[in-house]
Order: sequence, then structure tokens, then C-alpha cells
Amino acid sequence: MHKLLLLGDEAIAQAAIDAGVSGVFSYPGTPSTEITQYVRSAKEAREKGIVATWAANEKTAAEQALGMSYAGKRAMTCMKHVGLNVAADVFINSSITGANGGLIYVVADDPSMHSSQNEQDSRVYGNFAMIPILEPTNQQEAYEMVHLGFDISEKLQVPVMLRITTRLAHSRAGVVRKEARQQNQFKLPEDLKQFILLPAIARKRYQMLLDNQEAFRRLAEESPYNQYIPGEDTSLGIIACGLAYNYLVENYPGRKVPHPVVKVSHYPLPANHIHQLYDECDKILVIEEGYPVAEEMMRGFMNRGKEIKGRLDGTLPRTGELNPRHVAIALGFEVAEIMEVPELVAKRPPSLCKGCPHIDSFLGLNEAIAEYGKGRVFSDIGCYTLSALPPYHSINTCVDMGASITMAKGAADAGMRPAVAVIGDSTFTHSGITGLLDAVNDQSNITVVILDNATTAMTGGQPSSAFERIEDICRGLGVDEEHIRIIKPLKKRHEENTQVFREELAYDGVSVIIPRRECIVTLNKRMREKFKEKARAEK
Repeated sequence: MHKLLLLGDEAIAQAAIDAGVSGVFSYPGTPSTEITQYVRSAKEAREKGIVATWAANEKTAAEQALGMSYAGKRAMTCMKHVGLNVAADVFINSSITGANGGLIYVVADDPSMHSSQNEQDSRVYGNFAMIPILEPTNQQEAYEMVHLGFDISEKLQVPVMLRITTRLAHSRAGVVRKEARQQNQFKLPEDLKQFILLPAIARKRYQMLLDNQEAFRRLAEESPYNQYIPGEDTSLGIIACGLAYNYLVENYPGRKVPHPVVKVSHYPLPANHIHQLYDECDKILVIEEGYPVAEEMMRGFMNRGKEIKGRLDGTLPRTGELNPRHVAIALGFEVAEIMEVPELVAKRPPSLCKGCPHIDSFLGLNEAIAEYGKGRVFSDIGCYTLSALPPYHSINTCVDMGASITMAKGAADAGMRPAVAVIGDSTFTHSGITGLLDAVNDQSNITVVILDNATTAMTGGQPSSAFERIEDICRGLGVDEEHIRIIKPLKKRHEENTQVFREELAYDGVSVIIPRRECIVTLNKRMREKFKEKARAEK
């Protein structure tokens, strides 16, 4: 393929186009902005039907990318380092849900704060999420690592972080393109509960993430982007990460460093190269942009003279809450065996309350959507998440506050018809409004069900910010008034409510259905208070 002269940002954008991306979702922020600008202005991207959109914030952008990944297609979300703080909820949780189509988070850090309020190092977030991190040395590697990142993401079903810094993002170099590949076909996850982070499922998904750590380490150790470069002078060994490798070699004639060097561009740190460097050299110098991330890791590698125990070696459990018994075992104390829970103590999973308005809402939705097949309902965090359980099996995702609308939008942009979002009235005002605004701006084909029970029910019945104003908000955001439908979820209205669901699922555009009936718990509480007041008045 021919060579192009590209900024680092542009190299990443062109790589995404060539690697078969179906959507790029971003919020502008220097030094990442040019990635999405390039895709949005590229004729090739338009011809391929690639979605490239500016979201209301980094969180909604990341959720749309996750929704597109859910639908089996390759997606990228781009932001600057402080934007990752806004997207942190979905970023961390998506490491637990995993990916279906390839998913890359491109995060551009800004050392020296050229246009930022801090020098935050995004590798800390990547380590926190325990996902693979790629850190290119130059524009060519930036281009190639997009392809690699998508391949890793789909092979191991995990999001991948591509971390760049200002100098790489905004400097130019020649980039040789690869042959372009086709976009993925629409494909639902094999496990339709994979993206529902109810505790029982999340615990299993978290264990899967932990089990994958060895595969991540093996990939890093075998990566061509991590190299051990021999040197004759072993008085010093050098570890150079990402762009910092260029700063190292520019200090030597012919770019020939006399000391052994480990070049790191693929994390976790390559333990094989690190151990070899440590064994051969008298002392170690770590050169890296941003925080001393690799240096802190190196201290772990270098403490080889003494045994280190803890959660990493299994002395303490890696998952779950720590307790005094765990600590006692780690200290070598003898402790009594814990009695097993008797079989007569039956497990009682949580369920929707009898009389809950959500029951009738989901029964209507289930019947209306049955003709389209499974896997099309994106849910949010609230009591209604329990509709994932028997007998309803209504929803397919629960990732973070507000993600239902934006994931449905991303899936719709990937070609899913219909794509349904289910969100509570309180969660809608917390984090759903911006996602609905994105959907209206992009005229996405989604149906949003805002379950209005007039309270924040799951946390005890606190007032809902959306009380008596949901329709006004939706109208203000630009939803067509004819497609803002209010229903009363009652058994006697099942047929007419189901018909409303059918009509809006068939509508090509953004529609909102508002099932409105007070939470049965707060209603009962209010009626008891009313009865008490009446009794007091009669006395």
C-alpha cells in the first residue's frame, strides 16, 4: 500500500478505516480531536458508511462504542486523558462485560499540560481495569497498533487501550498502509447475559478477566513491539516506554545505544525481557512519559531476593471482600472451618415487587418485540434490571448509569432494528438525557422506554428529578411529539399498551414510550401516612 504523511492522530484514524471500524464515537479534546475529525472528513469513511459522531460527553461516546461492539462490529472511542475520568464508569465496567466486536479506547495524554488541567497518565486506568495497553513509539506503530488492538480485542473479547501523548499525536511521519479489511457483519454476543452486570454475572465475568491475565502477559512477551536490544556496556540497563524510546536514541550517534535496552510498547510489562535486563545489568534506568508507572512495576520485578506474598500469589484471595479470617490464614494461624449453610436455608433471589408497574411494562414489551428476536433490549441500573431474571428475561445489558440509551444508539448505528433502551425516570435525568440528545442529533433509529414510577425506587424512594417533566424534557431535546407516548402499565390495558410498543418499534426514528404508574412501595407508604394523618385528625 502507498505511504501517507500523517499526524499521529491521523494515522490512528486512517488505521481505523483500514481495519474495518464501523463507528468512531468521541468528545473533542486536545490532543485527541483530530482522530475523529479525520474520519468525519474522509471520503473513504463516508463511502464505507462509517459512523463518526461527536457525543455529548466522553461517557456517552464510550457507551455508544460499547453498544456497537455488542452488535458485533468494530468500534473506537477517542478522548483526552481527563475525558477518561468522565468515561471511567463504562471504561472500568466494560473490562468486565468484555467485547463482542473489537473495541478500542484511544486516550491521548498531555504531559506538561499544554492544553490540560493535569498530567494524568492513562496507563494507571488501564492497569486498574486490567486490560491490554498499547503505547506506540511512532506514527507507523500507532497505525499498526490499531489493527493489533482490534485483533486482540476480538480474540480475547476484551477492550484495549491505545495510549498516545501530545508529541506523537501532533507530529507527522510517513505511514505505510495495510490492505483494508471489510467491516464485521452484525452479530449478537454468544452469551446474551454477558453484558448484564448483575452481581452473580459480574462475579463470573470478573473471574474471566482475571483468568485472562496470563494470556495478556503472554501476548506482551511475544509482541514484536516489545524488544530486548543488546548492548555491550552492562553497567546500565534501560527501559524505554513508547515515545520515550525516541528521546533515548536521539542522544546517541546513529541511534545506537551502547547499553542493553528494553523497548516497551505493549503492556503488561514483558517479564521475560525485564528479567534478562535485570540479570545482565548493574543498575536500571526507566524512561517513560507521564507517571512512574513502569518504574513502580519494575520495583516488583527487582524485588527477587525475598519472597513476596499477598493477593497476587494466592496467599490472600484475589476476589471478594477481605475479612479477619482471610488475614488469620495468611498469618499462619489455625482457624476453625466455616460451617456450610444448611440446605434447608433456601436461596431467595431478588425479584420485582408484587404490583410493581414495571411488570406490566415488560410484559407488553416482551410480547411486542418477540417477532424481532432476542438480544435487542438495552437496560439501565434500577429495579427494572431485575427483569433480566425469570420469568421475564426482558433485557440484555446493564453496564452503568445512562448506558441503555447510548448503547442502543450504538447498536442501531451498527444496523440493529429495532434497538430498545429501557431506563428509569431518575436514571434518565442522572445520565440518560445526554444520550437521548445524541440520538436526536444523529436521527438514530431507537425506541426509548422511560419507566416513570415517580421516584428513585431502588435506593429507597427518594424524589425523582424527572417528576412530572419527562415529556417536556423529551420535547425540548427534539423528540417528535407524535412519538412521545404515555401509557399506564396495568394488566387491564395490556393489549392497548402492547400495540403502542408495536407501533413505536416499527417507527424509523427516535421514539419515547413513558409507562407511568407510581411505585407500589412508595404508594403503599404514602397511603399509610395518609391513613395515619386522618386517624390523628379524627382524634
